[in-house]
Amino acid sequence: MVECLRRCREEVGGAAMIDGRYPPLQPDLAFLGAMPKGSLGQSYAELMLRRGYDPEFFRPRPLRSDAHWLTQRIATTHDIHHVVSGFGTTPEGESGVLAITATQIGFPAYVMLNTAAQVSRFRFKTKSYALMGRAIAHGNSIGFSAQPLWMARWEEGWDWPVEQWRERLGITKPATGEPYGLQPVPG
Repeated sequence: MVECLRRCREEVGGAAMIDGRYPPLQPDLAFLGAMPKGSLGQSYAELMLRRGYDPEFFRPRPLRSDAHWLTQRIATTHDIHHVVSGFGTTPEGESGVLAITATQIGFPAYVMLNTAAQVSRFRFKTKSYALMGRAIAHGNSIGFSAQPLWMARWEEGWDWPVEQWRERLGITKPATGEPYGLQPVPG
């Protein structure tokens, strides 16, 4: 985690965000769901509600160290990363999102989870190994080319269209449309 924090602090504005303990995300899904269609807030609320995810699952905890703060930030914004990167919530989509953060800052848990996912697929589910590898490679590509997602101040732009966020962050090839991408809501 030491190396991960070093990388975060080296980002322009990273040390200030960590030292200032930028507040943890506490979304109001009813408020966000009422935002314009295609906005980050509406898209995030839709994902959370459609999947039955509890936004309080990653409620704020004591932040005794920089590592605690960063772990909280990564955990509370993970599902927003799905929305802006276009990765779905299948195992492959999850690994794609984890790959972005693993590539950008070397977040240890995500590096280990993706390594385990690849070994597991190679060993036990060889028919889906290639798809898992593609999703992780796609996430790595986004991770190398995009602005650091952990630093995005999502809370200050809930009403922005997802496409505007992608442009701002440099996500030029989201995973939408891929087998591991977010699936459109039937409508």
